Amino acid sequence: MTRILRIITSADPRTGGPIEGARRVGEIWARQGHRQDMLTLDPPGERHLVDYPGAIIPIGPPRGGGLGNRYRYSAAMVPWLAAHARDYDAVIVSGLWRYAARGAMVGLADGGVPYFVFPHGMLDPWFREGALLKHLGKQLSWWWAEGRLLGGARAVLFTSEEEMRRAEGAFWPYRVNGAVVGYGTADLGGDPAAQIAAFRAAVPALGERRFLLFLGRIHPKKGCDMLVSAFAAVAARDPGLDLVIAGPDEASLIAGLRGGLDSQTNARIHAPGMLAGEVKAGALRAAEAFVLPSHQENFGIAVAEALAGGAPVLISDKVNIWREVLADGAGLVAPDTLAGTADLLARFLALSPGERAAMRVAARACFESRFRIEETAESLLDLIERRVG
Repeated sequence: MTRILRIITSADPRTGGPIEGARRVGEIWARQGHRQDMLTLDPPGERHLVDYPGAIIPIGPPRGGGLGNRYRYSAAMVPWLAAHARDYDAVIVSGLWRYAARGAMVGLADGGVPYFVFPHGMLDPWFREGALLKHLGKQLSWWWAEGRLLGGARAVLFTSEEEMRRAEGAFWPYRVNGAVVGYGTADLGGDPAAQIAAFRAAVPALGERRFLLFLGRIHPKKGCDMLVSAFAAVAARDPGLDLVIAGPDEASLIAGLRGGLDSQTNARIHAPGMLAGEVKAGALRAAEAFVLPSHQENFGIAVAEALAGGAPVLISDKVNIWREVLADGAGLVAPDTLAGTADLLARFLALSPGERAAMRVAARACFESRFRIEETAESLLDLIERRVG
């Protein structure tokens, strides 16, 4: 049995792709007789993923608006690692720029336990654009924590060749032993008809209308503003097509995005909040297409989930798996601009029914050949065992 410790800022599913990937990999490893526990900086009173087959140890500070709370500083982390890290064969650190990285760097510095780091797209040059002061702050943190952490890793794990290429030289000095391990998600499973019915029931205003789907955090990085504007621009071309924007809206952005629209277009945009379980699966299966015009997307778990559901994916060229999608004919790609997003929607609407059907078949085949989580888990464990042995 291989014993892995995953260090990750939060086990809350609402935080996005990293915890979803970590959870699914851990479940597969558990079925194979291995074990992955998770050390998180969630407050000890929070409980997430109660059915996860390993231990989840939350040792973070309370939630709050202070700098230390946002950084998730925990005085307990380094002592915990000193006491328990050697119980594991290897450690995976997921994410940068929070105390999880600094604590791991300090707690694992003696080299007694080999470790690996997933940057999860956080070295992408997009984060430097228009944010010079923030970038300078990250450069200081690089010298203090992240650069030293990555420099001591047995491997820095990238989920695609595109991510590794874009990260090159992100900060100085950049000494990284990179490896591409791929990424993926679990297949949807279940009864498609029941799942679609559950989704339709959860969004009654949609009825039986056809729809495009955005699924993810409602965040400026995701390009939701461009998507709403692009949909408004092309809506008249297909009056029977709606737009569903599903996900947590923690900054209350949806109201502002819809503010300038006419009443008819507004009625065709639905924001049901975060979807999960059978309802989420039903949305992915029923969608005409999945749309993600993101300005930066390391991998896009939701893209892989959409492919699993057979939905064509309309994505920007800042989603790092865009080359794979394009090569397999599983969707359309355009720049992460308003014009690019409008072009994505217009080109999809111009497809014939036969072309859309063929793209659905290609989407499912793309998932099967590239993004099944079982292959991800196997390749990751194989790399860890080779680098540790």
